[in-house]
Amino acid sequence: MLQGLFSSNLLQSLIEQDPLQWYKSRDWQKESDRFRHPGISYPTYYKDQNFHSIKNGYLSVEAAVSYDLVSPCLLLPNEQLVRRTLINKIREKPQHILDLGCGTGSMTLLLKQAFPSAKVIGLDLSPYMLVMAATKAQQEGADIQFLQGNAEKTQFPDCSFDLITASLLFHETPSTTARTILQESYRLLKPGGKIAIMDGNQLFLRRVNWVNPIFEEPYAAEYADGDMTAWLQSSGFAHVHTQSVWWMHQVSYGVKLD
Repeated sequence: MLQGLFSSNLLQSLIEQDPLQWYKSRDWQKESDRFRHPGISYPTYYKDQNFHSIKNGYLSVEAAVSYDLVSPCLLLPNEQLVRRTLINKIREKPQHILDLGCGTGSMTLLLKQAFPSAKVIGLDLSPYMLVMAATKAQQEGADIQFLQGNAEKTQFPDCSFDLITASLLFHETPSTTARTILQESYRLLKPGGKIAIMDGNQLFLRRVNWVNPIFEEPYAAEYADGDMTAWLQSSGFAHVHTQSVWWMHQVSYGVKLD
C-alpha cells in the first residue's frame, strides 16, 4: 500500500501543472533515441527490477521526470549541500572527468561549474534520464557530453580520466556489480587520478533497513552490509578514506597510484 502511494499520489502531488504539461508535451521516444547506443545490453539487475516503486525503474519516463522532485526529500538536510560536500574535498584541477550513473545530471552540472575548463562526461544506462540531464545542461549553458553506457564496461580507453565520480549509484546495484564498477574505474583513471563517491551512509542504512520496502530499494540492504572503503582498497585504490556526511550520507575517495 505504501509503495502504491509513493508511486502514484506522491508523484502526482510533487509534479505541479506546468511541469506536468511539459512532461506530456515531449516526444520522449524521439528525444531518447538521440542517446540510445546500439550496442547497449541492459543488465538483468537493472532491466527486470522496479526502483522507487516505479515499474521498469529507470527504463521509464516516469522515473526520469520524478527523480529531481524526490531527491531533495532524500538528500537531507539540503541536496546541494550534500552534493557539494563531495566536490569541495577535491583539491586537484582535473581536466577529464567522468560522472558514472549520472542520472539527470545534477552532480554532473556541479562538476562542470566547479571545474569549468574540464571536459565532463556523464554516463548512464537510462536514455530517459539522459534526456533530462541534457535538457538541464542546455538550460544552464553547460558544455557537457552525455552518453549512454554501462559503468561496468564503459569501452573508454585505459587511463582516460583524472577524476571519476559516482553519486547515489552503488546503493542501486548488487555488491558484485559495485565492485566491478570500481575495478573499471581503476582501469579508466590515469596514474594519480582520483575516484570520489557519494552515497548513503552504510552504517546508517543498516539501522534503518525497514525503509527499503517502502521506497522499493532492491539492493540497498546489500549495499548497507558492505564496506566502501574495503571495496575501494580491494580494487587497487590507495589513500582511501570514507567520512560521514550528516549521518545519513557518506563520501569516499581513493587514488590510483600507478
